[in-house]
Amino acid sequence: MRPLVVPALCLSLLAAPGWAQSLDGAGAPPAAVVTTDAVEPAPEQIHVVAQRPGPGMWKVKKGDHVLWVFGTYAPLPKNMTWRSQQVENVIKHSQEYLAPPGATAKPGFFRMVTLLPSLIGVRKNPDGAQLRDVLPQEDYAQWSTLKATYLPENSDVERERPIFAAQALTEAARKEAGLVNGYAVRKQLLALIKKSELKQTSTEVELPTDNARALIKNFKKSNLADAACLRTTMATLKQDLDGATARANAWAKGDVDEMRKLNYAEREEACFGALMNSAALDTEPEWKNVKARSHAKWIASAEKALAANASTFALLSMDDIFDPKGVIAALVAKGYEVESPE
Repeated sequence: MRPLVVPALCLSLLAAPGWAQSLDGAGAPPAAVVTTDAVEPAPEQIHVVAQRPGPGMWKVKKGDHVLWVFGTYAPLPKNMTWRSQQVENVIKHSQEYLAPPGATAKPGFFRMVTLLPSLIGVRKNPDGAQLRDVLPQEDYAQWSTLKATYLPENSDVERERPIFAAQALTEAARKEAGLVNGYAVRKQLLALIKKSELKQTSTEVELPTDNARALIKNFKKSNLADAACLRTTMATLKQDLDGATARANAWAKGDVDEMRKLNYAEREEACFGALMNSAALDTEPEWKNVKARSHAKWIASAEKALAANASTFALLSMDDIFDPKGVIAALVAKGYEVESPE
C-alpha cells in the first residue's frame, strides 16, 4: 500500500517502508549476498534509452464496463522517457480515475504544530543506543562496509533505528546509481487525468489522531524489532542495483513475465511489519489494520466504478497487482473477469 500520506508522527513512522515501491516506492527482489571483505565502488549510473510505452494495462470487466489498471514501478532511471498512446487514449475516454490505496491523518494545522516538538528524536534508537548496540556483530560489519560506500559523510545515521538506516541506505545507493522513485511517470499521468477532467476518487482511509501525542511518546521509547529490516535491505541491495536496468526495461517495454519475477514480500514484512507490529500501536487498532482497511476501500470503490462507468482508469503499484492476497486477486475471487496485458 503506497504511499501513506500522514503528518507529524505518521511522516516518520510510515515513510520508512515506502522504499518497497515508492514513497511511491521501489521494490527489491529477495536474497542476494553482499560481501563485507572490502568496500566496493558505487555502481555506474544506469541508462534506459529511447522512448518506451510502459506496461500494458490490466482489464477488470463487468459486462461491457471496464476498469483499466496501470501498474507503476520504481526505481527507474532518471533519464528515461516514457509515453503510452494506449494509456492516453484510455484516460481520454474514461469517466473516472481511481487513486491507489493509501492512508491519511488530519489533526489540523494548529494541532500539528503543537505536536512537532514531540517528533524530535523519533527516528533515533531509544536510550541513546547506536546501530552497533542493536545489530548483531555480523550485520553491523556489513552495515559499516555499505555505509562507507554510500553514506560516508552521514554520522547521524549511526544513532537511527535500523528501519530508518535502511531507508537512508536505499535512497543513497539508488541516487548514486542514477535511479529515481518513478514519480515523474505518475505526475505525467495525473496531468493527463486533470486535462481530461475525469472524476477523481480517493481510496485513502483516515487514521485517528486524538492520541497522537501519546502515540509519539510510546513510539520513541519502544523497540521495533527492526534489525531484520536492515539485514534484508542490505542482503537485497546489490541485486536491487545490479538488476535495476533489466527490471526498468521490463517495465518500460511491458514484459509482464519478467515483472512477475519481482518479489517484495520478504522486505515488506521485515520493514512494514516491524512498524505495524510495534507495541506503540497496541492501543490504535485502526493503525494496525490500515493496510486491510485501505485495500477494502479500494475494492469497494472499484466495484462502484465498474457498476457506474463504461470506462474507469486506475493506478496500482506492480506489487499490489501481483500480490496473491492483493486487490486484483480479491476482484478475481469476487467473480470479476481480469485480463492481463499481452
